[in-house]
Amino acid sequence: MKLEILIVDDNRTSLTYLRRLVEQVDGCTAQAFLRPEDAFAHASEHGCDVLFVDFRMPGMDGITLLRQMRQWDCMAGVPAVMITSEEELGLRQSALDVGATSFMKKPIDPVEFRTRLKNLIALRRAHNAETHRAQWLSEEVAKATRTIAAREEELIMRLARAVELRDGGTGEHIDRIAHFSQMIGEAIGLDDEALRTLFLASPMHDIGKLSVPDSILLKPGRLTDEERAVMQRHTTDGFKILENSEVPLLKSAADIALGHHEHFDGNGYPHGLQKTDIPLPARIVAVADVFDALTSVRPYKDAWPIERAIDHMRQQSGKHFDPACLDAFEKRLDDIVVFRQEADDPVGTAA
Repeated sequence: MKLEILIVDDNRTSLTYLRRLVEQVDGCTAQAFLRPEDAFAHASEHGCDVLFVDFRMPGMDGITLLRQMRQWDCMAGVPAVMITSEEELGLRQSALDVGATSFMKKPIDPVEFRTRLKNLIALRRAHNAETHRAQWLSEEVAKATRTIAAREEELIMRLARAVELRDGGTGEHIDRIAHFSQMIGEAIGLDDEALRTLFLASPMHDIGKLSVPDSILLKPGRLTDEERAVMQRHTTDGFKILENSEVPLLKSAADIALGHHEHFDGNGYPHGLQKTDIPLPARIVAVADVFDALTSVRPYKDAWPIERAIDHMRQQSGKHFDPACLDAFEKRLDDIVVFRQEADDPVGTAA
């Protein structure tokens, strides 16, 4: 692939001479302009690979042209040669300040010009190769990151589904909790990374039920006080499974496992935390989990109609639920209801 050499000189004779010199060098093609404004317009659209620009030009001198071109990303690594008939030190310093790579003094020696051009072409090709390699590496890293993230998500969902299957579920509950929590988080204004963490961490909220005996976990009726105390230990047991991890996702999952049965007014369990002492992800999952539980069939109850569930939850604002999380839930209520009604588990209907 030939490199484009951009030449800018307001003297037609000099311009023609430089163009012919460029054409004598293999691997490049010349674009020559008398007016710096025309060169600027061309470069803004097409860029270039090497720039030769005269300093003394009417309207826009070489330093001004180079300064403006260097503002573009496409010109960041382009070698630029300032051509001048002067030896003034201040001029050279000004040219260097705006990104000149080197200088040539008129009259131009053809041998020096061709040699310098060949060196600049080699420099440009090396820069392009390094840029392409950096882009390739970036794409490969992004691809590997996506692969790891997909595997991470699959492992988490499979683990959470295993817990739910032991609880007599179908796996749909954890899928709904993930999506409900994400919708609530979006309405609150969480950033993308926090939303992804919430989506993946929320399905592990009941992982502590692995330690609950089947006789209690699968009991078709209300629990005794002693049985309820054992069941409530799933919050602390879940935390023990997930605690002390350096992975942010598992840290969040541990907070959710421990805190999703805490109440905003301090009347929940296991520690009676209240308000913002309860981690935000746990407060979000509390809303999602209760809505899904109320509108689903359980061994000890039928599914509530959605309208009844929402009325009950509104009455619990500031008591069981963080009002801000419940408000966010209601902002996305239409989407949540649609997602809930499309689920496999039956939903209660109004009598």
